[in-house]
Amino acid sequence: MSSVAPVELPIPGGVAGRAPSLEEEYVEATTKAGRVKRNLTSKWATVAALLIAVLWTIPTFGLFLSSFRPAVLIKTTGWWTIFSNPGLTLDNYRDVLLSSSASAPQLGQYFVNSVAISIPATIFPLVLASMAAYAFSWMKWKGRDVVFVLVFALQIVPLQMALIPLLSFFSRGITIGNALIIPPTPSGTYAQLWFAHTAFALPLAIFLLYNFISQVPGEVIEAARVDGASHGQIFLRIIIPLAMPALASFAIFQFLWVWNDLLVALVFSGGSPDVAPLTQRLAELTGSRGQDWQRLTAAAFVSIIVPLIVFFSLQRYFVRGLLAGSTKG
Repeated sequence: MSSVAPVELPIPGGVAGRAPSLEEEYVEATTKAGRVKRNLTSKWATVAALLIAVLWTIPTFGLFLSSFRPAVLIKTTGWWTIFSNPGLTLDNYRDVLLSSSASAPQLGQYFVNSVAISIPATIFPLVLASMAAYAFSWMKWKGRDVVFVLVFALQIVPLQMALIPLLSFFSRGITIGNALIIPPTPSGTYAQLWFAHTAFALPLAIFLLYNFISQVPGEVIEAARVDGASHGQIFLRIIIPLAMPALASFAIFQFLWVWNDLLVALVFSGGSPDVAPLTQRLAELTGSRGQDWQRLTAAAFVSIIVPLIVFFSLQRYFVRGLLAGSTKG
């Protein structure tokens, strides 16, 4: 019996723990991917990235510094003169958050409204879209492909075109003949905003999650079925844990979208302070108190602190979700 020596296959980038040989370095330098990698990791590319990051950050830094400066200094000097005109105070934040004066912005209630709107408006479409994506991917039912195409086509409907029909639905409900099928939704509550954000987010959410859930290996699903697992058990114990990076990525996008939304809030909140989010109050401040820069800068940072916390606390899931599609298989 003859023996055959195993062939050593070339490994791009060399073996872990060993420096690449001259031949491997030559191949990497002469290929297109190698040239792109070399250019992106060069010293000049790093300097350019740092320069862009600094230029991008300067306006935000100026806004942040202005939020701590007294009104007199903001009106007479620029933030870049902080060393020649020093002076920092917390009065601006105290004024916009805690002051009970009728002339103060009183952002506390609007901040609570934004939280009360954003969290359910993120959870509802996430739950519905994940279940729909599983049904489109792994459940056999008549008309599945047609329904999926219709859901996919809803993404091209502009949000502005749906505002008036949706507002009519909330105010009148749905009737067939004289029978009231769905009653009107009470105005001045969070329900209209939750429903609107969920409806607008579902088509894209279903499409994105379908692309991820449908790529789960079929052997895993078949093995679970052989063991007697139902669709509900497969969805909760297999699909949800595997799809967690994709779910987290969409949750970040949806939360930031709802938190920063102004159009939907203006249409469906009815202008009530009990329901209006933070962005609506900021727009009012810009229109009626555009000269109070010390309040506007502080209010702007109050509005972005929550999105920053959400993004930086979940960014590892966000990166994993973006890379998941390139590593499955």
